[in-house]
Amino acid sequence: MKKHIYIYSPSGAVRDKAAFKRGLARLQALGHEVEVDPDALTSYQRFAGDDATRLTAIHRAAASKADVALISRGGYGLTRILPGIQYKQVAKAVAQGMQFVGISDFTAFQNALLAQMGAVTWAGPALCEGFGVKGESDDIMEDCFNDLLLGQGEGTGWRQHRKPDIMASDAPAFDLKNATLWGGNLTVLTSLLGTPYFPQIKGGVLFLEDVAEHPYRIERMLTQLLHAGVLARQKAVVLGQFTEFKLVAHDRGFKLQSVMDWLHQQIKVPLLTNLPYGHVATKVLLPVGASVDLNVDGRDVLLLWGHR
Repeated sequence: MKKHIYIYSPSGAVRDKAAFKRGLARLQALGHEVEVDPDALTSYQRFAGDDATRLTAIHRAAASKADVALISRGGYGLTRILPGIQYKQVAKAVAQGMQFVGISDFTAFQNALLAQMGAVTWAGPALCEGFGVKGESDDIMEDCFNDLLLGQGEGTGWRQHRKPDIMASDAPAFDLKNATLWGGNLTVLTSLLGTPYFPQIKGGVLFLEDVAEHPYRIERMLTQLLHAGVLARQKAVVLGQFTEFKLVAHDRGFKLQSVMDWLHQQIKVPLLTNLPYGHVATKVLLPVGASVDLNVDGRDVLLLWGHR
């Protein structure tokens, strides 16, 4: 199952060189041919090179004929270079079988490509945080990545949180068919509103996650999506993992569940929770822009895309 994986850095500079090396070694130990972009470890201010350097890295990745183009890390930097991306070139690479994979700031690239060209990319690990961890990388994440490489992934399933009133639907079970899966990091996605890089998806399944954002900030961004009419246009809203925030005394009981309860009261579409995706070790890979089916039976959820 030897695959050609191209590593590039379109966002933040790689500060953890040890994690980068561990990630390369891990992919090579799995039997893959790993090609590293010549500017993957470049640093300019907080970025992996200046804007032109990172644009060139994206286009080199698209031209590499690799099976997978995997970002080294997230951070920040893609939104500022979206106008310079050659979307037709990237979409052509996708059509020829290349899979673009990433997380966090990569949400900007994914949704811009979806908005501009309708091309499917994958929300998944980055090299450093996914494969470059100390010790063994997460089994579930790795299995999902292997399924992508083999072309045999069909979907994912999970159990929602126990609290029953997080469901916006009164029905304990329902099925959605042929809905576009899209979304990613909440902060990055919200920053695209009002631009040509925000997908105009109706009847979709919108998934969201974030890291190091206090619940009130999460609510504020959800409010923006709500008032912009984005949430009402979906068939379902799926919340992934929201991690690494710190509550303070001033919150006086306001927490992440408070945000879920509030959102449940604001929208009429189904609201699902606990998707195993986000800035966590155990995460599935998700095809952004693909047509999916969603089956919900109480707390049990199945998201399917590989049956077509």
